[in-house]
Amino acid sequence: MAGMAFTHHVTLFLQEFLLIEQCPPDWRSLDVYLFRDGETVFYVGQSYLAFDRVWRHIRDGYKGRSTVGRFLLTNWPASMKFTIELLCSQDIRFAPLSNELDEVEKALIEQSAPCFNSVLNGRPTPLPAQYLSPSAEIHKRRNLKTLIRESRFHVQAEKKKSWLE
Repeated sequence: MAGMAFTHHVTLFLQEFLLIEQCPPDWRSLDVYLFRDGETVFYVGQSYLAFDRVWRHIRDGYKGRSTVGRFLLTNWPASMKFTIELLCSQDIRFAPLSNELDEVEKALIEQSAPCFNSVLNGRPTPLPAQYLSPSAEIHKRRNLKTLIRESRFHVQAEKKKSWLE
């Protein structure tokens, strides 16, 4: 692997994430992910390909098989501004944990006390009052194509606004 560059951290809004259909090659080393809004972390997880796992959460929200995916849907469109963080367990900052994936995930859960992680989390952060619970009724059903279309519209509008400023 000599000469290969690795991305060790990617942070983007959900509305931007939804516009990326395939995992960029330099993101393939990212194996830990967080869903957050500001300082509130909703969920920390791990997967050998975090990009794909985040997509699975989003898709499984429709089927009720992912709490965090369902949470994104019940809080749409506000959730467009939630942050997705993709990290690499091999990053130098995780060296004290021997860059061990399970240990990195455990440390991030202990550090951030996410709302929806129950395993390894002795003190989950209560869900802030401004958000609906994942078990709340989804008032306006949207399919994934609609979410992507709405995200694209908002991203383009923000770019246009920044050009005009």
